[in-house]
Parts: sequence; C-alpha cells; structure tokens
Amino acid sequence: FILDFIFPTTGSNATKNIQKSAAIRPWLFMGPAIILLTVYLVYPVINSVWLSFHGPSGKEFIGIDNYTWLFGDAKFLESFLNNMMWLIVVPAASTFFGLMAAALTDRISWGNIAKSLIFMPMAISFIGASIIWKFVYDYRGDSADQIGILNALMVHFGAEPQAWIAMPFWNSFFLMIILIWIQTGFAMVILSAALRGIPEETIEAAILDGANPLQVFLKIKMPQMWGTVAVVWTTITILVLKVFDIVMAMTNGQWGSQVLANYMFDWMFRGHDFGRSATIALVIMVLVLPVMVWNVRNLKNEN
Repeated sequence: FILDFIFPTTGSNATKNIQKSAAIRPWLFMGPAIILLTVYLVYPVINSVWLSFHGPSGKEFIGIDNYTWLFGDAKFLESFLNNMMWLIVVPAASTFFGLMAAALTDRISWGNIAKSLIFMPMAISFIGASIIWKFVYDYRGDSADQIGILNALMVHFGAEPQAWIAMPFWNSFFLMIILIWIQTGFAMVILSAALRGIPEETIEAAILDGANPLQVFLKIKMPQMWGTVAVVWTTITILVLKVFDIVMAMTNGQWGSQVLANYMFDWMFRGHDFGRSATIALVIMVLVLPVMVWNVRNLKNEN
C-alpha cells in the first residue's frame, strides 16, 4: 500500500513508477525473512568468528591461539573422532532401517499401524528419548537388583550386568542407537512416499520379464529412489554433526563419549571461555556447511 502510494500507477510517470515498484516489491516480501536471517544466522556467525580470535572474556585479542590450542587438545580430538563415528554409523543405519521399514510395511495389511509405531519416537524430544533409554541401560551394581531392561535380561540369562554407558568406545554406539531409533521413523516416512511415487508400469514390466521381488526392489525401485535416499542421508548427517542432547543427558561427555557440540557447551557455560567455545562452534559449522550446500544443489538439480 505504501509502495503504491509513493509510486502511483496513474499519471504521466505511471510506466516508470510501475517499473520501480516491480523492482522494489520483491524486497518488501523478502525483507522480514532477510532481517530474521541476518539477526539469528549471519550475525552469530560473524560474532563467532570475531570471538574465536579473542580470549575467555571475548575482549582481549589473542590471534590464532584458540586454533592452535584446538588442534593440540586431546579432548577436542576425542570429540572430533566420536562425531566422525556418529557420522558413519547413524545416517547409514537410520536410512537402511527406514528403507527396510518402508518396503516391508507397504506389503502388509497392518502397514499403517506399523508405520505409526515406528514413527512415534519422532514425536519425543531427544532429552525425553534419552531418559527412556536410561532405563534401558540402567546399571545398579553387581549385587543390586537391576531395573534396567538390558541388565535385567542379562541377569535373567545368567550373565553379569554391565555399566553400558560407562564403557569407553562402545558407549558411543549405545548412544547412537537412541538417535537411530528416533530417525528411522523420519527416514521411513520420506522413503515410503518415494516408493509409492514409483510408476507401476516399470514394476509390472519387470515382473513380466521374470524379475523376482528382490530384483525388482534393487534394480527397479532403488535406482529411482537414489535422489530421495541422498536427501534423507544428508539431512540426518547434518543432524548428527550437531548432536548434543543425547550425549548431554546420558553421559555428559564422560567415559570417552564427548562430541563437539557438548564440548562447545562445556567451554561456554562451564569453562566460561567464549573464545574457545566459538572456535569449536566454527568447526561444527565448517563440517555442516559442505553437506548443506550439496543437499541444496541436489534438490535444485532434481527440480
């Protein structure tokens, strides 16, 4: 309304005013989004870069000292390697189980009920899911009654109970199971939609040519789904690179389970070192950025 008032579409300058309005109008529509992105995304990135060259208070300039500390810090190396393990295991397992669930639930009469049960963990927060799984992994000592489901089963079958989340190296995999449990439902829903979008003609032609169900799935369905599989994989990958809640709630980074986001949190709110926490945050951003760029380009190519 204000634009039309400033550049009226009537009178001797109507043509020029229409051209000016057409050039300005898109920016008015995008303006709120640009402002929000600048305040909540662009500014924090610039501020993090600035803080990474400063000391604990964020005021004294110390150059690249935070970066030299970072790559010589054993705890950072542990966090980085753990993140890489999460990166390899969780997207692959979530996508695989999601794909299997999508394929199998489409072949049974109660498939929609099964899908609802598999998707249900997506409705739970990461902290809520962690609390649930704490009762699965709970350990009360060898002489105490075990209330954790896993240890209760171990005792029932005559084995010794274990402190599952306190086992270095292996505890990371036990934490990964929680995220896989949550993300399998997401992968299943997306991949199920992709499966239903495959033209029936191609499947019928393959069956007429003598293909068995496994061959139809691997050679007919999968090639038409690779784009969707890649999107699901990269979406979960971005989530994994930022994983925080599960580690925070289950181990708080103890027993060799530290990850980058939790390490950043420790330096920010426990170590009160803005410089080091900002440096770790930038590492996470650098790791996430290529995956995001590839994902966006892949979506554009599909369109």
